[in-house]
Amino acid sequence: MKETTPEENKYGNAMKYAAVGTQMMVLLGLGVWGGLKLDEKLHSSPAFLVILPVVALFVSLYQLYRQLTKPPKNK
Repeated sequence: MKETTPEENKYGNAMKYAAVGTQMMVLLGLGVWGGLKLDEKLHSSPAFLVILPVVALFVSLYQLYRQLTKPPKNK
């Protein structure tokens, strides 16, 4: 099996955390979009626009917590 250099490992960690940030932004964007669409359909002006992004934020923070507390894989 090929051994990784510290520089390769550094970039692997950077890509992992960049993916977490991207996932968080996508979830928040979908929450805002979904909130707008539900508010239009149900005529409940800012209710879902506030609720869905907050739920998306908590979900993404929970996923970040799980990823940070996961034990490293033994190679």
